[in-house]
Amino acid sequence: MAKSESMSSQGDTSKKKTGSAKSGTRKSTSKSTRKSAAKSAAKAATKSSTKKTAAKSSAKAAAKSASKSGTKRSSKAAKNSGPRIIGVIRGMETTFPDGLVHHINETYGDQGIQAEFVELDAVRMDGDPRYAVILDRISHEVPFFRSYLKWAALKGTFVVNNPFWWSADDKFIDNVIAEGVGVAVPRTVILPHKEHLPNTSESTYRNVKYPLDWDATFEYVGFPAFIKPHDGGGWRGVTKVHDSESLFAAYDASGTDCMMLQENIAYEDYFRCYGIGRESVRIMRYNPAAESVERYFDVPDHPVDQALLDRMERDVLALCRALGYDMNTVEFAVRDGIPYAIDFMNPAPDADYHSVGLENYEWVIKTMGEYLVRVAQNPPKQKQFSANGALEG
Repeated sequence: MAKSESMSSQGDTSKKKTGSAKSGTRKSTSKSTRKSAAKSAAKAATKSSTKKTAAKSSAKAAAKSASKSGTKRSSKAAKNSGPRIIGVIRGMETTFPDGLVHHINETYGDQGIQAEFVELDAVRMDGDPRYAVILDRISHEVPFFRSYLKWAALKGTFVVNNPFWWSADDKFIDNVIAEGVGVAVPRTVILPHKEHLPNTSESTYRNVKYPLDWDATFEYVGFPAFIKPHDGGGWRGVTKVHDSESLFAAYDASGTDCMMLQENIAYEDYFRCYGIGRESVRIMRYNPAAESVERYFDVPDHPVDQALLDRMERDVLALCRALGYDMNTVEFAVRDGIPYAIDFMNPAPDADYHSVGLENYEWVIKTMGEYLVRVAQNPPKQKQFSANGALEG
């Protein structure tokens, strides 16, 4: 009995212990649950705080973006609410740029148009060019101006002429383009530099075949011919050569210029034509053999066949549209009734009053003014360059 009681007592103890163990488990679970709940609550609180912080940051970012957007819109609205400004960037010339600015302000000032000469300081990346349109007359001689105009074009200013294409253009490539749009051109060959360019050596030119096949070149171009820089202007470095000896003498004197040899067109008539806005053409008789001040005056006065006039107008427009030039001159040498485009890379052509004469001067002032104002009032939607579309929108 005692054992039994004892056993019973032990059994009761066991039950108690078991009960105690169960109770301890509940207490332990309750404590663990509380800890877990506390952790979950802390986690939830942290998450909520993070969300609030993110929401605040997002709100701040949105406010900042809206502020920037609003500033841009306000700046744009302010810009659009004021006069549409046409800038002219010029060099040494006077009569054409001065006359153009005066004409635009006198004729279109009451239409919300203002013309002025561009004045430049150091140019910041985040600046505003101010101008709706800029007419470029000098950047081919000053790299700083060219880079400024590219920047202005990227910012939305319309530049005449397009500084990106002008930088890439050359007379040899223009001949290939001209032929492609149905314009007659002389046979032309581009030649390697006679002298090494700075910071180059013999190994730089390992891709050039020496000696050149001069016989094949002479047979293709013929004599007489003209040798001239592939990117020149104003008759710089142009030499008429009659045989291989005179060619080699001119070539030897060309230094580091990249030269091209071009067929001579024995012409019966010669013309120089303005092309403005890729739609307006002014055909002028021209005498390239006369003194510079007489080239528009020492010319024949016999009438010009209408078919020839029509062909030249068509060719001027075809060239300006293909090259993307909004101001250009095209020179034609007429042989056997066919106008050959001799020189047509003139994005800053001569328009001086003393050179071109009163009638031509007045025409180019009026026509250029009309075009610049039209672009200022109705700017093209597409930029002149957008890094292959990456800068659109």
